Amino acid sequence: MAINKAMRIALKALSYPDFDIKKNYKLHRQIKTVASPYLKPRYTIWDHKIAGTDREIPVRIFLPKEVPEDEPNRVLIFFHGGGWVTGNIDSYSNVCDNMANQTASLVVSVDYRLAPEYPFPCGLEDCYRVTREIYLDTSLFDVERDNISIIGDSAGANLSAAVSLMARDRGEFKVSQQILIYPSTNNDHSDETGFPSIRENGKDYLLTSKRIRDYMDLYISSDKDLDNPYLAPLISNDLSNQPRTLIITAEYDPLRDEGEAYAKKLYKNGNTVELHRMKDALHGFIALPKNFAHVKRSYEIINKFLRNES
Repeated sequence: MAINKAMRIALKALSYPDFDIKKNYKLHRQIKTVASPYLKPRYTIWDHKIAGTDREIPVRIFLPKEVPEDEPNRVLIFFHGGGWVTGNIDSYSNVCDNMANQTASLVVSVDYRLAPEYPFPCGLEDCYRVTREIYLDTSLFDVERDNISIIGDSAGANLSAAVSLMARDRGEFKVSQQILIYPSTNNDHSDETGFPSIRENGKDYLLTSKRIRDYMDLYISSDKDLDNPYLAPLISNDLSNQPRTLIITAEYDPLRDEGEAYAKKLYKNGNTVELHRMKDALHGFIALPKNFAHVKRSYEIINKFLRNES
């Protein structure tokens, strides 16, 4: 498929070295962090021990510059992408700062543990415990539960979907709404048996099908994890009682079809779901500058969803 000039520029901006992620994931973490523009401090850090654990989960809080008087307090709990292996609250500071200002919401970015040092479900449990803390004590940010949303991109969107399933199953709290940006939802990313978008977009558009498989190999503890719906929400036999959901996919993304299949399956299970495919967009586009067309359009969609106008 041909992409337009703007997408070629975006592809160059988002590109990273095509080395073996299994052998060089630690180097890739450094590149991702160093490549992020320097930010003057405009956030605070909330580090504390989550109930029931023996470790602190770092959380970075981004405050919007302005909140319209007629808008309620909103909290977005954000889980970053990076294949469960790379990325952190530093490399996503620009994304979260922009997210806070574009949505007039307080954004809580979670620095969950990364694989392979901490394989599935370690990072997921971190995300769950931070979400649980905020939902069970709304006085932390003076917010109503209906105005708390979980949001993530790529692997972070996978974690968001898994947190929603886990919250339903454990019964400790209920997620009000979730926003999944080009989510990973499936357990099969082979060129032969995966969705068509794996074959169509798995080689020339930044994220390759091989890299997706490599990330998942690093994430899992054993092959048995591949049959766990908390790792691959699309394979769940029961997607009932899930939060109101917004899913945004990218046209030239190998994960496109599984994200859209997840939206359809959620709908068939009786949930309220909104699906948007970004034409000409690439995986990772939410990290582009805020004036980029797909970023601006995404926040238009997200804001309508948050206001329940869509």
